[in-house]
Order: sequence, then structure tokens, then C-alpha cells
Amino acid sequence: MPKSKPTVPLTTFILIVILTLLVRSQSAIPSRYDGFVYRKRAASTSTVFIEAFYDPVCPDSRGSWPPLKQALDHYGPALVSLIVHPFPLPYHDNAFITSRALHIVNELNASATYPLLDAFFKHQERFYNAQTSNMSREAVLDQVIGFASSTLGNSLHSAIKSGFNDSKTGIKTRVSFKYGCSRGVYGTPFFFVNGFLIPVSDDTIDYNGWRKIIDPLTNKQRHYPVNVL
Repeated sequence: MPKSKPTVPLTTFILIVILTLLVRSQSAIPSRYDGFVYRKRAASTSTVFIEAFYDPVCPDSRGSWPPLKQALDHYGPALVSLIVHPFPLPYHDNAFITSRALHIVNELNASATYPLLDAFFKHQERFYNAQTSNMSREAVLDQVIGFASSTLGNSLHSAIKSGFNDSKTGIKTRVSFKYGCSRGVYGTPFFFVNGFLIPVSDDTIDYNGWRKIIDPLTNKQRHYPVNVL
């Protein structure tokens, strides 16, 4: 009699199927690192490197931004650099649209990205769930386009509108969200310093808090400078 072929246990088969689906569902590696470089300060291993995950319509993100900016301006680009990753939270109705607007503007003029983020934070209430609950998606989109155009210059209106018709900007916004998930981000704000997570707290890190984090690291830089390969 011919020998019977060995059978694969059901649990092993299910595991193989799940892993196959996960691999297939993974996004392709983007052509460049996600996020927006602060004031065109090149992120480098020779600086203290901060990564912030922000939702443009998150009140906690808004509250944490001024002290972080103050700390960045205190140290300067030779010591500290920053990249902000947009992370649109699903329970904020307009997080994806506003994050996409940042990607669009960053492609048009990288110098305008942070002024738009500042403007979203300053006028955040206009894009809260309750304020736009009776508006259609198209109406909200028109409001975001108009807001970005009036903030940065009406000459950009058609370019910003065209950006929302370009599927590539939607993909970039999804990549930002997936990248955050891959780093274990589940809310905003989230901060990493030199690749290490700053423990999440209900309290916003104030200026003195950032000084306590960064000062010891910059002192090490002065004594043991890091060479960029």
C-alpha cells in the first residue's frame, strides 16, 4: 500500500493563512521617510532627534505644541531636530482630511507646512465633530481647502484642491497612520526621542519638562560628539 501523505494540523494551516494575508496587506516601503521636517532642519544622528505624532484636530496635540516649539527654538538646529508625523485619530471626524491637507501643502511648499499646522491648532474648534456634524463630506472638504488657502495665500487654492483629487496624497496620509501604528502609537500626542518612547502621561510636557529631557542629552553630545556616517 502506498504511504499516506502527512497532513498539516488545522491550527498550523490557519496560522499560515493569517501570516500570508498579513504579508500581502503590508504597505510598500515609501520612497522617503514619513513626516515633516521642522523648519527644514535636517534630522541627523548628530542632534537630539525628536519625533512627534500629532492629530491636527486633537486638543492634546494642540496643547503640547507650544512648549515643544519653545524648546526647539532654545536649543537650535545644531543640537535638536524634529519630525512631525500626522496621525489622524479615527474618532476625530476631520483628522484624515486635515492631515491630508498638511501632506498636500508640504508637497507644494515645505515652508508652509508648519504655518498650516499652527493655523489648524489655533482654529481647531472649527473642525471638531460637533461643529461639522451636519455638514456633508464635500462641504467639510471645501471648508478645509478654503481655510488652508486663506491661511497660506489664495493663489494656492486650485493647487490645494487638485491635491485632494490626487490619490497619491491619500496614500501618503494612510502611510503616516500605518507608520504610527507600526511604532505602537495609539493616540496623540506621542513622542520619541532618539528613537525611544517618552512615557505617555495625561499631563502635557511643558517647557521645563522638555529641558529636563534634552539637557542631559545635549551635554553628552558636547562631550562625546557623534559622527554622521
